Amino acid sequence: MISGTIIAPINPDAWIGLNRRKWLYFHGVNHLTIEGGGTVNGMGQEWWARSCKTNSTNPCRHAPTAITFHRCKNLKVKNLMIVNSQKMHMAFTNCMRVLASHLQVIAPATSPNTDGIHISVSKGVEVKDSIIRTGDDCISIVSNSSRIRIVNIVCGPGHGISIGSLGKSNSWSQVHDVMVDAAFLSNTENGVRIKTWQGGSGFASNIAFRNVVMDNVSNPIIIDQYYCDSQLPCLNQTLAVKVENISFMHINGTSATDEAIRFACSDDSPCEGLYLEDVQLLPSNGEITRSFCWAAQVSSLGSVDPPACFSDSEEFIKQKVLIHPVSLEYGGKATL
Repeated sequence: MISGTIIAPINPDAWIGLNRRKWLYFHGVNHLTIEGGGTVNGMGQEWWARSCKTNSTNPCRHAPTAITFHRCKNLKVKNLMIVNSQKMHMAFTNCMRVLASHLQVIAPATSPNTDGIHISVSKGVEVKDSIIRTGDDCISIVSNSSRIRIVNIVCGPGHGISIGSLGKSNSWSQVHDVMVDAAFLSNTENGVRIKTWQGGSGFASNIAFRNVVMDNVSNPIIIDQYYCDSQLPCLNQTLAVKVENISFMHINGTSATDEAIRFACSDDSPCEGLYLEDVQLLPSNGEITRSFCWAAQVSSLGSVDPPACFSDSEEFIKQKVLIHPVSLEYGGKATL
């Protein structure tokens, strides 16, 4: 039970001799419930000022995740506020059967690497009825996670809701059976996104984004298989994480960028089974939105605006019906 406020040390030097990746850490706890309406304050301002993302002359160093749950089962986290984390706010790693609900996760849009909720190597995780406003991904789902449900989320500012990044440093990774249903994204740098590094392997498959409202969102729908979050240019590599059976259904709103739909897939491992239905993404500035596709196999049903997939390189585009949309029985609307 957390009913007051837990405040982290202000000075990062308090972590000298300690694990700089951790602050509040729960390891191997089963049937744990954390609730109470309290606040966890990471006091991250000095960590952000020392980050190489804030100032490239700073050394790149690890920073703590405010709350980490590692190897926990049958976990419930609800009715909490987590603010100003040093880095990520909340992480579930190697967990099973998790319900996170009625959370508020808040940090400035300029705070670096402050993902709201991070899910890694976990199965059976549901995040619902929460508000997330940070400087990085509202929710990130990575490396060997499956059966993930994201329901009724308000996101923004931040970098949107992301699968990945996957395949960094030529690693193998899989993410499958993910459903994002009922989300409202406002003024985010991306909307719903899948991002993979060149040279990786594994797959991202059976992923559904549906009932999403966008308000002035840059890159509302994006698959980026050339992701490169590095100070140095990334090498061109042919090996790639396979992206397949991805659906985008009932996604509406406004785009802050002319390119509202971007499918930038691997030449050697094209995206397959991309499906769009009832997509209406209008320009925030009154101009015209467009789509970009590279090495993508796309089908659509109903009204899709901008039409998918317009490309100057039609020889790389194969548009045909490969799959029906992923059927995942969740409903509701983002009303927070």
